Amino acid sequence: MAMNRLALFYLLLALAPLAVTAWRPWPPRNASGGELAGIGASKKYEGSSDFVKLQYHMGPVLAADITVHPIWYGKWPVSHKRTIRAFLRSLSAAGVPSPSVSAWWRTVRLYTDQTSSNVSATVRLGEEKSDARMSRGARLSRLDIQSVVRDAVTATTRPLPVDSGGVYLVLTSPEVAVENFCGQVCGFHYFTFPSVVGYTLPYAWVGNSAARCPEICAYPFAIPSYIVAGGRRPESPPNGDSGIDGMVSVIAHELAELASNPLANAWYAGEDPSFPTEIADLCEGIYGTGGGGAYTGQLLTDGRSGASYNVNGVGGRRFLVQWVWDPVVSYCSGPNALDH
Repeated sequence: MAMNRLALFYLLLALAPLAVTAWRPWPPRNASGGELAGIGASKKYEGSSDFVKLQYHMGPVLAADITVHPIWYGKWPVSHKRTIRAFLRSLSAAGVPSPSVSAWWRTVRLYTDQTSSNVSATVRLGEEKSDARMSRGARLSRLDIQSVVRDAVTATTRPLPVDSGGVYLVLTSPEVAVENFCGQVCGFHYFTFPSVVGYTLPYAWVGNSAARCPEICAYPFAIPSYIVAGGRRPESPPNGDSGIDGMVSVIAHELAELASNPLANAWYAGEDPSFPTEIADLCEGIYGTGGGGAYTGQLLTDGRSGASYNVNGVGGRRFLVQWVWDPVVSYCSGPNALDH
């Protein structure tokens, strides 16, 4: 079935090169059975068999040097922080063996604004803020995420800087429940409201799903029971933790979309900017050549641990991150593609 769909995918691309297709192994649904909607919503396993056209809507991309400021909300083991920091440091690191995280980011860099400025090649790990006491509580609404950002940039001691290239990454630990988490989303990105934060700042939220829904948000390191029943086994996480390795891929997804559509008026498909299909949504669930549906595509395997990965990072780290849409060749692409 996956191969038949893949053949149809390439046939339709050949017939209509401006159209793109994205489909998911299982769609997110709300309590009434309808599709998820709402401003700033993430689209885990987004897309459908319907054709959508990726278009530029004249807004900015993140063309200035990007500084990612993590906000650690909840209790975070040091080892988990190290893994995520290593991924963020890898986004523009040189000298990393191929296929690298920075080569994956080069696809994101292909997106430009109306001045022909590309998404920045430079992505730095910035200053960090921790809120281990969960000052906003263990249950957060979407708007609460903006309040977490406000707390970090207005703190009386060591506030996060407010800078032109700043991106604020709210990361919640397993005990934190966020509105629609697991049932509908694994992460989302948007920009803060001046009425809430005092500034318009691009931000993203990603949650650790290990204790809640790893089969949804840490896929393919955990998979739904009906796929297990069909003989499919989860992939082994390259950093030894399905929750954190799953988070890394969602972080990659959100940063790619944040860079190419920071104010919800740049690169996306669909007519509704409050519920766009963005450059990572188009490739949801695809990690290698031949990917689609419930098949990840061709992956690399660590000879010592047996873990699956598709990109190398700093310090010998390895990660498995989903591909993103390449606007030049008009299909999902990654540095581990077999035709590279």
